[in-house]
Amino acid sequence: MFPVTITSSHNEKLKEIRKLRARRRERERDDRFVAEGEDLLDAADAAGWEPVERLCAAGSGLPGDPVLPELLAEVSGLGSGVRTLAVYEARWAAHPVGPLCVYLHGVRDPGNVGAILRSAEAFGGSCVAVGPKTADPYGPKAVRASMGAIFNVPVVRLDDASQLPGQTVALDAAAEAQLADLALEDEVSLLVGAERDGLPPELVAGADHAARIPIATHSLNAAMAATVALYELRRITR
Repeated sequence: MFPVTITSSHNEKLKEIRKLRARRRERERDDRFVAEGEDLLDAADAAGWEPVERLCAAGSGLPGDPVLPELLAEVSGLGSGVRTLAVYEARWAAHPVGPLCVYLHGVRDPGNVGAILRSAEAFGGSCVAVGPKTADPYGPKAVRASMGAIFNVPVVRLDDASQLPGQTVALDAAAEAQLADLALEDEVSLLVGAERDGLPPELVAGADHAARIPIATHSLNAAMAATVALYELRRITR
């Protein structure tokens, strides 16, 4: 027996997807989020994540409950090109773990948060800790920018940076030391702040080390800075 195609915009599954995409409080209340597109859903499948709901454009031949393509496009952030999307249960790790943890404080751009997840996966990051005033890693823009890393890198909520594992390294443009100058142990936590404001002074002062990335211009965005720092930390702690 073939599943019945969803033909109404008032369908409860479509209503839930709209809410989860639009509102962080809905995602946090239900601990659910939406991933869109075949590449992301393939990454979720490969990582062993089972969807709560999986929808596909009617006639696409993809797995999931079929939906009229125009209705699927209406609830998607990808527009008319989307052929599939799914709802997943968010997974929050109980505590941050080493050997290479990234802590984000005040990184408000969800695209940066997702890109940092992607870089953490690329350079062997063991977790990403989400601190105060940081964008939701399970928001639609962050999930999309992670390119599937959200399904592979443990994510933890953290209000207190003192709980970070290993030696802490604050990325600070005003620091005298460069990352390459540091003598580090095997377990390190990298602290990354907002692009404009950086890390709060108390976090920089409380870190074991503060270091900068030598650049010819005045700044890098948070995701680019984190990527360069992760590469360098991976190199000098091997």
